[in-house]
Amino acid sequence: MEKLYSDPTGKSAHLDRYAASEALQSAEADAKSTHDRGLVINGNVSLSDQDVTKVDLSGQVPNATVSACLDISRWVTANAKSGKPVSLPEDRLTAYKIISVVEKYPEGWRVTRDEPQGKAC
Repeated sequence: MEKLYSDPTGKSAHLDRYAASEALQSAEADAKSTHDRGLVINGNVSLSDQDVTKVDLSGQVPNATVSACLDISRWVTANAKSGKPVSLPEDRLTAYKIISVVEKYPEGWRVTRDEPQGKAC
């Protein structure tokens, strides 16, 4: 995920190994929007407090719903040309609850939907 935002071409990310469907399209569109504004985002994200809240292995596409805390506090948004950090709102959430749906594909499990909850964690 980090490579998608730090590489303006997006080619080094290989996000399709981990995400598909709505989650992949949303991440790629968000990264493109960031890059179109002349910005890159560097640093790492982390997940904590993961909790599987639902599992359905009997359907046509096995899936699970996972709740977690997504921490983006180590992300630094910077001007793509100068590399200088840009100012961001002080009150933005940098660690927030996210609900994700993962589905089993032939190549392995993929995140297909991410829903930020707008709540700090």
